Amino acid sequence: MSVIHVTKDNFEELVLKSDKKVLLDFWATWCGPCQMIAPVLEEIAQEREDVTVAKIDVDKEMELAIKYGIVSIPTLIVMDQGQAVNKLIGFRPKADIEKLLD
Repeated sequence: MSVIHVTKDNFEELVLKSDKKVLLDFWATWCGPCQMIAPVLEEIAQEREDVTVAKIDVDKEMELAIKYGIVSIPTLIVMDQGQAVNKLIGFRPKADIEKLLD
């Protein structure tokens, strides 16, 4: 599966009601580390059928960024059954992100 883009309009259906874990990537187009982590997240999305990888552009979706206390990007949050269960801030290697999901 490829990475999906989430907005406040589809957040409830795609994230909160998901039957899989959701890895949220809070990012922005101007953020260098966000661009560096993007291919890693694409790989995870392709390799893991048990996880949905979703991107949230903090510039366009400020309401969601505020709701989840995003102060630095990239911030990765793992959602499971509608609840935030894990969080990483900043660029991290793939192995760190995969540990977050297990």
